[in-house]
Amino acid sequence: MTMKLAVSAGTLCLLLGTIAPAYTQQQHEEKGQQGQQHQPQQQQQAQQQHQQPAQQQHQQRPAQRQQHPQQANRPVQRQEKPQSNYGSAYHGGVQPNGPTYGGVHHSGIPQHQGQVRAGFAQSRAKSWNDEHRTWAQRGGYNGYRVPEDRFRAYWGSNHYFRIFRLPMIFVGGYPRFRYDGYWVTFIDPWPGDWAANWYETDDVYIDYVNDGYYLYDRLYPGIPIAVTISF
Repeated sequence: MTMKLAVSAGTLCLLLGTIAPAYTQQQHEEKGQQGQQHQPQQQQQAQQQHQQPAQQQHQQRPAQRQQHPQQANRPVQRQEKPQSNYGSAYHGGVQPNGPTYGGVHHSGIPQHQGQVRAGFAQSRAKSWNDEHRTWAQRGGYNGYRVPEDRFRAYWGSNHYFRIFRLPMIFVGGYPRFRYDGYWVTFIDPWPGDWAANWYETDDVYIDYVNDGYYLYDRLYPGIPIAVTISF
């Protein structure tokens, strides 16, 4: 009886010694599996956090690249030259203190408002009826003729302007100004009873009537001033 109890007790101890390590090993394995499950999740979260800034940076780069072409395509703003206080009569690169003839610069290019007025004063008629001649009286117009389609678009009584706003020079004591890409030159003097500054304040137009080109002042209808057209 004593022997059986001793054997039973020994057997029980052996069973307990076998079960305990097995249970402990099972717990370690379960913890290891849980740790392995958590570790991929943590690694995945860390990779996502690392990839998000890279993706944001990659998304920002195309936007920055799109901005650069827009900046490159922006037109360069040009600084406009200040306009003179005497219309568009231009200097032409000549010295303003050069010699003058009749108040006009020797080059024919007016340097200031006083020379513009002096130039027009030279071409003012003392007796317009005696000094004026039509193109028929001059033998007919033999200068350049503006093409018909262009003439209808920019010339004639419906297209008026002011001489003072245009580039001008004085040739032989008569005004010559630039209009629509052409030079318009006075051949006739202008009537002495017109206002002295009519070229500054009055609207004028150029028309082809009967035998040649004439300049008309809208305030003085019916009075033609013979002009020539050239490049």
